[in-house]
Amino acid sequence: MIHNLIMRRGVHPDASKNTSELPTIRLESFAKVQIPMSMHIGAPCAPCASVGDQVSVGQKIGDSPAFMSAPIHASISGKVTAVKKVVSSSGSSVEVVEIESDGLNTIHDSVKPPVIESRADFIKAIRESGLVGLGGASFPTHVKMSPPPGKEPDILVINAAECEPFITADYRHILEHADEIIEGIISTMNWLGIPKTVIGIEDNKKDAAGLLRFQIGKSGASDSIRVKLLKTIYPQGAEKPLIFNTTGRKVPTGGLPHDVHVMVLNVATVRYVARYLKTGMPLVRKHLTIDGSAVARPCNVTAPIGSFIMDIVDQIGGVKQSPAKVIMGGPMMGVAMDRDNVGILKANNAILLFDANDAAIPEESPCIRCSKCIDVCPMNLMPTGIDAAARAKDLEDLVRFNTMDCIECGCCSYICPAKRYLVQGIRMGKQLLRDSEAKKKAAVKGEQ
Repeated sequence: MIHNLIMRRGVHPDASKNTSELPTIRLESFAKVQIPMSMHIGAPCAPCASVGDQVSVGQKIGDSPAFMSAPIHASISGKVTAVKKVVSSSGSSVEVVEIESDGLNTIHDSVKPPVIESRADFIKAIRESGLVGLGGASFPTHVKMSPPPGKEPDILVINAAECEPFITADYRHILEHADEIIEGIISTMNWLGIPKTVIGIEDNKKDAAGLLRFQIGKSGASDSIRVKLLKTIYPQGAEKPLIFNTTGRKVPTGGLPHDVHVMVLNVATVRYVARYLKTGMPLVRKHLTIDGSAVARPCNVTAPIGSFIMDIVDQIGGVKQSPAKVIMGGPMMGVAMDRDNVGILKANNAILLFDANDAAIPEESPCIRCSKCIDVCPMNLMPTGIDAAARAKDLEDLVRFNTMDCIECGCCSYICPAKRYLVQGIRMGKQLLRDSEAKKKAAVKGEQ
């Protein structure tokens, strides 16, 4: 019965899709960008550009020999003015390459369509492109395309749900680039040997679903690619619920999609695959939604990776009033920023700026044992129990409550009438478990 629970649980926040009918605006004129050497899960890149170097769009400026990593490329042309460490949006220290624009946007000589003759060539090309999951997870795509032997996918799931409030960048992607989305899906299926694809999209986007179906028919791939309308509920786009709701398969506790022979890619990710195969241009730009009560002109944009938040906002008309809160991402899972002089990342899909009224943080009050957080949890967990265990630093209970299965969707915090800071507590509990595991491994290593 846990399957049914996963399918119907979640919340219904106000969609606030204010920019859904606004075509994407291409932004070009940026005086400077600051490109982090870590925009992905895994090992950070080491800079391969030095202060004083002249770089061009698409030129590699960071890489790592690690498998779990993805190279970084210049998003504008100009001079490297700094290679330094800054505090990232997550609060950690990260190395950045700062480029001052020459205003020319010169494309580097290395930008050429890749030559692909095999599966290995395809995966290598995807790595060289710097592609990571563009839905927000930032998992290196070439790693996802290289599952362990015996766990190869027999179905590709495309995440087109875009269930976070405010964000419409993926929806615009479908309306504006449905042909390339289907091209990217077909190329991925062909080179990886995946026989079937299902595109999961919420049923409040029937026009986008219809456009995808039209392009599937036009491509002649109707027998292998289908569009499935899903209930409009948050977090419909979360990986594990999405897999169940599109395929009926349940990823086991602690498992990954490849454990049930599924590969999940975001709709923007497969569109980028098609663009890269045709042009050879690495991942140097990002589509994102700019919205919120402090924004003068909400819209969808595409901007160079590393562009500063307020430079983007200034180009689209600035703010109505000084924002009290800036969020990188959506209101449910995004990260609140302590400053606006940071560059956008590969996985950013929105920048939200809110006025003082909308940014107000409610005070916590004691848990009233209403169980609403349990009722809405898409992973069938007990958020209030995990939070209590985390605050008490009770490792045994953190394990018992399956803390690591939490996807940090924020449903529990959203629905809580006591305004408990449940997601923050759960994140703290996860870190306690990680620290405990690291200590155990260190102790075993010391004994050896």
